[in-house]
Amino acid sequence: MRVLVLYAHPLPDSFAAALHRSVVATLRQGGHEVDDCDLYAEGFDPVLTAPERAAYNTPHPDLAAVAEHVARLRRAEALVVCFPTWWYGMPAILKGYFDRVWTTGVAFSLPEGGGAIRPALTNIKRFWVVTTLGSPWWLAKLVLRDPVRAVLLGGLSRLCGSRVRTRYIALYNIDGASRAQTSAFLTRVERAFGRF
Repeated sequence: MRVLVLYAHPLPDSFAAALHRSVVATLRQGGHEVDDCDLYAEGFDPVLTAPERAAYNTPHPDLAAVAEHVARLRRAEALVVCFPTWWYGMPAILKGYFDRVWTTGVAFSLPEGGGAIRPALTNIKRFWVVTTLGSPWWLAKLVLRDPVRAVLLGGLSRLCGSRVRTRYIALYNIDGASRAQTSAFLTRVERAFGRF
């Protein structure tokens, strides 16, 4: 399976980086073709420009600056998003990726005369998320209603069609996690991707 791995963390010695390396290595060991997209290392510009926004909901959005990312997304059969959750959301560089790349004609189409948008990324059969959160599980889930999960799996994954298989793998309270807990989570991620 062709898997696009989107990774967003600036520090190569972070726990997020260890998770990212593990995801990519495990997928490759499983025989998958991995397109490893490290947004920071690639210097992705997350800023949606005024011309891009002006053309966003038109039949011909301005995709010149992100054409290679669009092509990579369209080639993929699966998407894995690996990042830390900061301030109850994804890092700005990742949010900017979705703003600039997942546009009209790429991720969805708008029917003439209005109505519900139509998914356009039906090439994506699996949409998995690996993240860490500083918040304890009860705060993220019960109080805040897991906003990152809601955006990615409740919103964006729907642009991949109704048959997309999703999975959300999260380590809560990373700031208070012991070495044993982070090690156990890394093992959990490796096992999950071993069955990808």
